[in-house]
Amino acid sequence: MSKGKPADECNAQPAVFIAGTEAAADAGMGNTDHGSGLDVEIDEYDELLTALGRSYDDDVRIATHEAGHAVCARLLGHPLGGATADPGVGYEGRVWGVHHMEAFASGRGDASNVREALAPVMPQAGEDRTSVADVFGNVYSQCIELMAGRAAERMLLDGEPVAPTDDLRQARELAMLICTSDEAIESFVAHCDVAAHDLLLPHGDVVIVVSTVLRIKRTLDGVEIDKIISDLQARKALAVERARRKRWQRVVENATSFTPEGCV
Repeated sequence: MSKGKPADECNAQPAVFIAGTEAAADAGMGNTDHGSGLDVEIDEYDELLTALGRSYDDDVRIATHEAGHAVCARLLGHPLGGATADPGVGYEGRVWGVHHMEAFASGRGDASNVREALAPVMPQAGEDRTSVADVFGNVYSQCIELMAGRAAERMLLDGEPVAPTDDLRQARELAMLICTSDEAIESFVAHCDVAAHDLLLPHGDVVIVVSTVLRIKRTLDGVEIDKIISDLQARKALAVERARRKRWQRVVENATSFTPEGCV
């Protein structure tokens, strides 16, 4: 989740590659409008940013941040309810799970609620932890997902991201379930920060595409996000197969033109 920040606190630079992706998409769709259509779209986007009180750089940052959360969630096998790059009460953007919207609506969707519910049943030092092994695993994967927004910003945008205040707060709330000191909590969260970056690094292209579509459509549900990801993976697989066939064709052509030395 991206918390609200004044524009002058956001040091993310313009993502030129995202604008280029949009232009390429227009060209691929056979857009023959060389003037008014594109101008209208740009004007509408500028009007939207003005209404939100948000700069272009800010919007790119927020969409990238939320896309990082979303892609990380799917890499970890977490089902998605959806994502938005538009602001709401207390946030600039948000990603939620399948049942989390109902939980937020009833005031029980925060990590602090989870900690308060589970803390009384967590084992003390020296006690058997087998019965709560799933809690430890879930805390670990949820904290990685919480750190993935900032990891995506660091990976794809210039400059050090603004500290994700709410993501860090929720990660620390969850870490309190398995850590017993402030030092341990900070070390655990720092580890999850690195783990999130490592998880997303091979999938930067997926984050770029999801963030671009999110910035255009503003809100995506889980089905739409999964389709974007699956379509991209299919296109990548097709490109790999085409490259393989071209390499094999060159091998065949070279073999056909090859004449062994000494043969008449």
